[in-house]
Amino acid sequence: MTRNFQQNLILRFLLIFTICTLCIAIFEQQSLHQYKRDSLQETLDTYVDVIAKYIAIENRDESLKDLLVLLPNNLRITLLDSKNNVLYDNVIPDYSALENHAERPEIIAAMNNGSGSTLRHSTSNNTEYLYYAKKVDGKIIRVALPYDEQVQFLLKPDSKFLYFVAAVFIIGFAFILYVGNYFGKSIRQLRDFSQMMHNGNDNVVIPKFPKNELSEISARIANDLNRIKEDEKRLAQEKEKLLLHLQASAEGICFFNADKTVAFYNGLFLQYFNIISHISITIGKEILSDECFNSAIMFLNNNADEDYFETHISSQGRNFLLRMNVFEDKSFEIILVDITAKEKTRRLKQEMTGNIAHELRTPVTSIRGFLEILLNNDIAAEKRQEYLQRAFAQTQILSELISDMSLLTKIDGKAQSLHLENVNVSHLIAKVYADISAAMEEKGIKINSDIPQDIVISGNSSLLYSIFRNLADNVLRHAGSNVDIDIKVHEIKEGKVYFIFADNGKGIEDESHLNRLFERFYRVHEGRTRDTGGSGLGLSIVKNAVLFHGGTINVRKGKEKGLEFLFSLPLAKDNLTKS
Repeated sequence: MTRNFQQNLILRFLLIFTICTLCIAIFEQQSLHQYKRDSLQETLDTYVDVIAKYIAIENRDESLKDLLVLLPNNLRITLLDSKNNVLYDNVIPDYSALENHAERPEIIAAMNNGSGSTLRHSTSNNTEYLYYAKKVDGKIIRVALPYDEQVQFLLKPDSKFLYFVAAVFIIGFAFILYVGNYFGKSIRQLRDFSQMMHNGNDNVVIPKFPKNELSEISARIANDLNRIKEDEKRLAQEKEKLLLHLQASAEGICFFNADKTVAFYNGLFLQYFNIISHISITIGKEILSDECFNSAIMFLNNNADEDYFETHISSQGRNFLLRMNVFEDKSFEIILVDITAKEKTRRLKQEMTGNIAHELRTPVTSIRGFLEILLNNDIAAEKRQEYLQRAFAQTQILSELISDMSLLTKIDGKAQSLHLENVNVSHLIAKVYADISAAMEEKGIKINSDIPQDIVISGNSSLLYSIFRNLADNVLRHAGSNVDIDIKVHEIKEGKVYFIFADNGKGIEDESHLNRLFERFYRVHEGRTRDTGGSGLGLSIVKNAVLFHGGTINVRKGKEKGLEFLFSLPLAKDNLTKS
């Protein structure tokens, strides 16, 4: 049976009070008994001293007969020599037949400490004695009183104190009952009050508690419950808005409980599911048995520490992106997004890039063949040199364009085939600078790298090189002369390192161009490529290389001038361990 607060309070106080009372009573009685026993031993010690002086005066042990008339008639006297043999005993007539007393507890104590006492049964005359022995001049004098009614009375506990303790216990028990009832009544009032508030009674009157913490608690409970009711109403409204938003969402969304049962789904999810499903089943727990969700379920079962999964599904000529988010309580959501149009656009861009690269190879070959003819024939020196320079410049531009387009094609279509490794960023930046140092010195451009020496990125070394190289080339071609480039780490968080690549060059005045800088072949000014060189694909390569590594990139105007590129790249596992 469950006890209420009042009963628990009384029982605990009563238990504590009882234990304390018993401890005091036991301690007091033991102290009193020890005091009485010590007093009796002092008396016996006096008898021993009298006997020792008497023996010293008479100078013989057998002369104690004359002293016995002065001592209590029930006092037993035993004299022992230095080897603990009995020399005299007034109770045992034939004391010469008594055994050696070296093993008697009181004798052992006297030999070790000078004196000792014990309460034990005598084997000599079958009587219980309170013994006291003392070492005097190398001998042992032992006296003993029979443990009879007289001695027991002397050692008997004081009953008055026990009566006093019992009276205090009864008074304390009554006080505990009063205190328990006092607090129990207040707790019951608080319980009833909270129950009424929980039941939603709007006309609840706060009970009149004593002016203490209970009155404050009751007022806070009332305020908190009223606030909770208001929050519940707002939450219900927000939930309704969220459900309406999910129904109108352009993504198919389905929420699952931790046991993989369906909690909610919108109409678009049902529509997409019917397209990609290979069997006709209703929305429920069994939908996860469809083979289209095999990879998602495998991730859910085998990756307990990860909370995001993404894959592509193709069915009936449609392409879908499946995203899974796992929440802390192990519930999760599956989102289906129709990316058919995006996939088509991506393929068209990929094909276009490949076709352009293919078409440009023939002119490049022709230009180079023409140059060979020029070099092998007699042509005016000035014209010959001019043609050579122009042809060679165009060849460089076309070769760079082909190289950039090929790299974009590789990132877009064959990302899985790229080799991944650990790349030291400081070494990578040093290599970039070494490759273009001559051009930078000519224009007075400096690179100031504040990258720690131990920052290591997990990725493809060629793509990582292209990120920093193309950003540096962008400054070299468009920022002007006497420009400083600052490269530093902005933040390391959640397994990624966030870089800032900033310059103080010319920059871009019209901010509307910033969100288009990463588009392929996009130019802020017409003819910029003709004047400054470049393929028009450098920043597009940078963005795609960052996205390939699972990072993000943004560009903004510098605080004073120039541009700032902010991008993130994944740390290698060794760096993750250190961080």
